[in-house]
Amino acid sequence: MKGVDTIARVRREYLVRGRSIREIARELHISRNTVRKILRSGETEFVYERTVQPQPKLGSWRVDLDRLLAVNAARSSRERLTLIRVFEELRALGYAGGYDAVRRYGRAWAMRLAAVAGRTRTRSSSCQFAALTRVRRSAWASLLRRMSSRYAKLSACTRFRPCTKS
Repeated sequence: MKGVDTIARVRREYLVRGRSIREIARELHISRNTVRKILRSGETEFVYERTVQPQPKLGSWRVDLDRLLAVNAARSSRERLTLIRVFEELRALGYAGGYDAVRRYGRAWAMRLAAVAGRTRTRSSSCQFAALTRVRRSAWASLLRRMSSRYAKLSACTRFRPCTKS
């Protein structure tokens, strides 16, 4: 809603300079109720996060969208459609809603599918040789990446698995 700098400025104008709520609201282009809320509370930042995203137009089309997503997921990765193409197919069936609701639902659907299939993470590993203190040793490196984020974790071990390379 309002940042820390705006909240500090409202309080400074009111408490230090003695300006009225109306003057502060007019100067900072915020409502008088917002100025009152800032002055009454001890908050330093106001944050609003929606817990549930309503999808009113998508409600009756979920069955068709689930079918389209299931058919799309069964295709090979090269033949799979993007969510915008799935949206266009849904529009051809008569859906009047927006793409954003379809995109959100499609991503949540894919995450549920991955969780059911146990594919919430991908792991790629490789065996490398390293010269540590003039002694040649094999090291096993593993990269773990969560499907839902860009976070990657790299771990390495010298005794994880013996390498067959010489």
